[in-house]
Amino acid sequence: MLTGGFPEPYTFGRRLVQYFEKEKPDYDIVHDNQSLCYGVLQLQEKGIPVITTIHHPITSDLEIALKNADNWKSRLLIRRWHSFLGMQKKVVPRLDRLVTVSSASRKDIARAFKIETSKISVVHNGIDTKVFRPLPEVERNPFRVMVTASADAPLKGLNYLLEAVAALIPEYPELELLVLGKLKEDGATKKLIARLKIGKHLRFVSGIKTEAIVKLYAEASLVVVPSIYEGFGLPAAEAMACGLPVISTDGGALPEVVGNCGIIVPTRNAKAIASAIKELLGDTDKQDQLGRRARARIVELFSWKIAARNMVELYSCRTGVKKANDVVTDD
Repeated sequence: MLTGGFPEPYTFGRRLVQYFEKEKPDYDIVHDNQSLCYGVLQLQEKGIPVITTIHHPITSDLEIALKNADNWKSRLLIRRWHSFLGMQKKVVPRLDRLVTVSSASRKDIARAFKIETSKISVVHNGIDTKVFRPLPEVERNPFRVMVTASADAPLKGLNYLLEAVAALIPEYPELELLVLGKLKEDGATKKLIARLKIGKHLRFVSGIKTEAIVKLYAEASLVVVPSIYEGFGLPAAEAMACGLPVISTDGGALPEVVGNCGIIVPTRNAKAIASAIKELLGDTDKQDQLGRRARARIVELFSWKIAARNMVELYSCRTGVKKANDVVTDD
């Protein structure tokens, strides 16, 4: 056990190897979802077909968390929690088959783990376009902006959106920001809200079912994704699948997902976010146009059907049915 650390990646790997030694399962392939542990490497060395998904390098999370830490004690705890990165940096270069969810993540992973991009395949995350869909029968609130963000996770950039909302309220007193996320009672976000005096314009929602989330999307006029970094950007893609115009930062893979179906702004820029919100609030035709294009883009490029097809191709490569160079990815 590591004091202040996160031991699960280590202990999971041990349990994994113990399971294979005891049960001797006859799997065609083992797909690791970013544990990047010694145990997965041991399975590969035993000749078991392994493929590993890395959504994005956790080194990015560590860097952002350290930059936002208030004091040396916080930085020490952050480094201790991320101590498993030492293991991951040893394991990743030795894994034979790696896959990630965006071209942006592929470049970042290659840089973080000092490997070639050619070693990493890309299969975008899939969106269930039958679940996340427009609900034309639901009336939109013309002044509701929606965001999905952990309230006190610096990576998600919620503070910049809150500052943007505060700047817009004098001109748009009806403005409402609905946050899919939980507010920490003693967290930095609550203090910021109090300082900005915008509490009555905010609503935090958490712990609800997917159907309720889709209805909330239908009631909103636009969605903002203020993240500093995203390895893919599921909140952006889900909102787009619901036919909503999206304002997104250029953090990580977000431009890759949003394409020309939204407004892209720089990260850490509250003024740019405010300007984009103002532009869309004043132009319902543009809202509708972007929303239609957004839905079409997700259906065409990011549906579960496409994701499943591409992943099956990778599985076939790993088990020797096809060569790795035959795999086509949506770069």
